[in-house]
Formats: sequence, structure tokens, C-alpha cells
Amino acid sequence: MKKTGRVVIVHEAPRTLGLGAEVSALIAERAIEYLYAPIVRVTGPDTPFPYRLEDIYLPNERRILAAIKRVMEFR
Repeated sequence: MKKTGRVVIVHEAPRTLGLGAEVSALIAERAIEYLYAPIVRVTGPDTPFPYRLEDIYLPNERRILAAIKRVMEFR
């Protein structure tokens, strides 16, 4: 993070109250001065889901790459 000044957090849990939210908060508390862009989280949606729809629910390459582009293009 100190090298790039950017953070993308990816995890499979819901966005709200998930591990990514806690990691994001810790980074903001301890290293906000090193960030050049907002922290972006790529997560599952905040909704219950049946396991047979796991491919739709879980973060995928397309969503992760979109998040990376968003933080890299932030001005």
C-alpha cells in the first residue's frame, strides 16, 4: 500500500459488517496519509443467497479488475 497508495480488498462475505469493512477501517485508521485513492471493496452483495448461485454472488475477475481500474484512475 505504501508503494502504490491504493487498496482493493476482495472477500466473499457480504459488504456490510464483513471482514473487508474491518480491514478497510484499520487501513484508514493507521495509514490514511499514504492513500492516493479511496479504499475499494469487492464483496458479495448484502443479501442472502442460495449456494447454487455462488458463481453470481462471489467476486469475480471482471469485478476485481473494475475495482483496480477505479482506484488506479482516481484523480
